[in-house]
Amino acid sequence: MNMPRASTATYFYQECPTCGRALRVRVSYLGKKMICEHCQGAFIASDPDNPHTTPQCAAPTMLERASLLLDSLEKSRALVG
Repeated sequence: MNMPRASTATYFYQECPTCGRALRVRVSYLGKKMICEHCQGAFIASDPDNPHTTPQCAAPTMLERASLLLDSLEKSRALVG
């Protein structure tokens, strides 16, 4: 009889700094660059309950990200018309 293997992955939840969604992140990804599956925003995986386990990242705030996106849109519109 085959027994199912137990999963050894442990997760924590982190809010995406761009869209604010709660993301389930593997502990093994701590300190690594991640991409939000919802908005494609980039961030560094860090456990908010234990800030000493990962380096501090310089991820843009939601307002900074929105400003960057608006600037990009304006530049694109200027090129088109």
